[in-house]
Amino acid sequence: MSEPVCFNIQKNTFPHPHLEDTMKKPSIVGVLCIDSQGLNLGCCGTLSDEHAGVIFILAWQATKLTCDLTDIPVVCLESDNGNVRGQKHNGITVAVQKMAS
Repeated sequence: MSEPVCFNIQKNTFPHPHLEDTMKKPSIVGVLCIDSQGLNLGCCGTLSDEHAGVIFILAWQATKLTCDLTDIPVVCLESDNGNVRGQKHNGITVAVQKMAS
């Protein structure tokens, strides 16, 4: 299996160390970092620009489900093959895709 390509949009560099570190964990196949505007800050593996908008909106809407400002919801999209989890915190949304083990 080839190494995933990681890209840091803001610095226009390959690779981004935090994305690479996350990708080294078992079963992780994609990671995506999104800014407060819904734009891709960096991605690695199976998650890319095309996923940023959807994940951003889901995580943003999930924050409206609680009145407790200290409660930070995690959105989880599951399938038989694995899941994608996304969370918005301090203006940054992070998503991780994990394959079923």
